[in-house]
Amino acid sequence: MVDTNRITGAAKDLGGKIQSAVGDLTGSHRDSAEGRFREAQGAAENVYGQAKDTARHAAGKAQDFAGEAAGRAQDYAGRAGDRAQDFADEAQDYAQDAYERGSRSLRHGARQVSHQVAEYPLASLVIAGMVGFGLGLLVSANRD
Repeated sequence: MVDTNRITGAAKDLGGKIQSAVGDLTGSHRDSAEGRFREAQGAAENVYGQAKDTARHAAGKAQDFAGEAAGRAQDYAGRAGDRAQDFADEAQDYAQDAYERGSRSLRHGARQVSHQVAEYPLASLVIAGMVGFGLGLLVSANRD
């Protein structure tokens, strides 16, 4: 969109050129000087309008770039959130799998120990006594 200062400046510039040309043709120094003055005013107003247009254009570009940067940042944040969620899901799956395998191993070990105790009760009692005696030695050795 063209600034109105550019339009009015161009009109004043043209009017000043015409007035100064008429003043030069008629020999009127007053009209010639006024025409050149109006021409300078019009040129200055036109430059002012161009500066406003340039500033408006630069502000629009800056706003576009800021919007694009915000969109990209939001996209990157969304991707990072998605990856974090994926990692969390994988960690949860791994933890559940480890818990299930640990539970199975514990149940299997408990069955094996129960089976051995039921099959060899005297040997199990002797082993339990030796383990207890060994633990007692370890505890009393740390106190001295």
